[in-house]
Amino acid sequence: MHDMYHGGNRELQDQFGSTALADRLIEITHRTAFNDNDRAFIEGATFFFMATADAKGRPDCSFKGGPAGFVKVVGDNELVIPDYDGNGMFKSLGNIRANPNVGLLFIAMSESPKRLRVNGAATLELDPQACAAHLGAQALIRVTARHVFPNCPRYIPDLATGAPSRYLPEKDRAPVEPAWKSFDHFKD
Repeated sequence: MHDMYHGGNRELQDQFGSTALADRLIEITHRTAFNDNDRAFIEGATFFFMATADAKGRPDCSFKGGPAGFVKVVGDNELVIPDYDGNGMFKSLGNIRANPNVGLLFIAMSESPKRLRVNGAATLELDPQACAAHLGAQALIRVTARHVFPNCPRYIPDLATGAPSRYLPEKDRAPVEPAWKSFDHFKD
């Protein structure tokens, strides 16, 4: 079993008949390093979501925003994220100190929706000189990616137009299957 899945994942994949698809997704889309498309998407992002957990495993999710390019891909599998002055709670940074595991979700909510997930281990850098290289940063978060994978954009709305995703369930209509599910390389 791939380390991205655990027993709970597998039980549900078996129950819902998606084990073969889940395995193909890992085989085809999963990677441990960033490619050029990932780099362009990440470095073009003006926001993303960061999930952290404390030492007891209690989760927290934060919105992180900045100008395009504020998140930098600095190595094959490494990101640097500036942390800006916020509400003073230090939920994300405090959690990283207690538990380095993070999940990042980069998302484009547009006519061409896209999602990229990055799961890995984070460390904090508080050195003033290192922070000074990132305008407005009070700290830096370094993430070493373990899992990098695109995620189905099926239910992402187009925020530019306000249009909901055409894949949302509707009464008296069969679900619209995303095109990627019919691609030959995802079939058994």
